[in-house]
Amino acid sequence: MIARITGKLADKGIDRIEIMTPGGVGYELLIPLGVLESLPRVGDDVSLHTAMVVKEDGWQLFGFASPEDRALFYTLLGASGVGPSLALGLISALGIGRLARAIVDRDITTLQGVPRVGKKTAERLCVELGDKMKDFAKIGGASTVVRADAGSADAVRALMALGYTLVDAEKAVREAVGAGMHGKATSDVIRMALALLQKR
Repeated sequence: MIARITGKLADKGIDRIEIMTPGGVGYELLIPLGVLESLPRVGDDVSLHTAMVVKEDGWQLFGFASPEDRALFYTLLGASGVGPSLALGLISALGIGRLARAIVDRDITTLQGVPRVGKKTAERLCVELGDKMKDFAKIGGASTVVRADAGSADAVRALMALGYTLVDAEKAVREAVGAGMHGKATSDVIRMALALLQKR
């Protein structure tokens, strides 16, 4: 199993990146929003913990900032009806600490705020993973990914307050971050996200 990839950041998009290793092999990794926000510039060194998911039509690699984030991803996959795409979406939307606390506290409303998570899925996550999430809930804001997600969550909430849906708001924020808003103030991210939304 591929557990970690280190190399040069060759390319980055809204939800995926390419890392070129010293051996000349390029790996595409799907990533949560928090990883995107903490990435260096293209051409700089980067190292990510990886999870590999094998499917009938091939395999996919997912990149995370810490072993804890990767462990959370694998734990989510253990729930009935949760595939890698939904697991990544949960981590992107809420971050490791907030997601774990929502499951432990059976906060159905927060979980339902994530795209593609209905009431039944939210309830199933709480029932099946409640005990397993207790250690993750203690992590709080310790990781880079969680801190990054907090700023993005504020931007998403602000856009929703203006009348945009969660799906549109989250997509616009991800695009804004991918367009160079990494490290910028939340207000700057909101302004760029609004500009992107108004072009649609």
